[in-house]
Amino acid sequence: MMRLAPPVRAAGVRLVTYDAIGSTNAAALARARRGERGPLWIVAERQTAGRGRHGRAWASEPGNLYATLLLSEAAPSPRAPELAFVAALAVYDAVAEAVPLLAPRLMLKWPNDLLCDGAKLAGILIEGEGTAVAVGIGVNCRHHPAATSYPATDLFACGAQVSADDLMDTLSKCMLDRLHQWQRGSGFSAIRHDWLARAHPRGTTIGVRIGEREMGGRYEGIDDGGRLLLRWADGKLETISAGDVFPVSPLPDAVS
Repeated sequence: MMRLAPPVRAAGVRLVTYDAIGSTNAAALARARRGERGPLWIVAERQTAGRGRHGRAWASEPGNLYATLLLSEAAPSPRAPELAFVAALAVYDAVAEAVPLLAPRLMLKWPNDLLCDGAKLAGILIEGEGTAVAVGIGVNCRHHPAATSYPATDLFACGAQVSADDLMDTLSKCMLDRLHQWQRGSGFSAIRHDWLARAHPRGTTIGVRIGEREMGGRYEGIDDGGRLLLRWADGKLETISAGDVFPVSPLPDAVS
């Protein structure tokens, strides 16, 4: 049975569950338009119209976790994108707490994916309307799509048997903790520090796709606004606000 952790319920966070729904994010924003105020978790056993970033379809088989946290006036609008890093840390924390043996195999991928052994385990989609923000989270607990542009996996395939119900309990607590750390944006420096400690090692060669453009360089972390820092082979540093990261072969060392 889907549930929130006791400290989360005590903090006034509510939960609505569905057997099936089009999209938990869409349901959250529809409730916000009708005057519903967060914090409210909307969780579904199955989505019939799930979606990821850039409008991509998101496979939503039963057995995985599909959840959205609706927040009202979460932060000044320029700080809202930081919620992707807040949520990514909460998902990392939840999986590491639920399955401690997996912790060394987990890594965060910019801007908002959780990897296990280099394959995508969870994704996050932040959407907003007015002062309402929907923090959508999908975690592959029992299934993962086979034909994806980035390799995918699930907890069961990684050797962990964790139900979506149990993971939701842990995630609700971890999210509340990370939101308190974030403090509506004033604590982003601490969030950034913790995110960097769980991401690619600095100097890792990565590829970035922006629309039809692809580029490769060495990962140099993220700046104070959460933008990706990519260093070319010639030493030039580029700041990237949006894009998809994918693995590539290491770059040759620059010739001096």
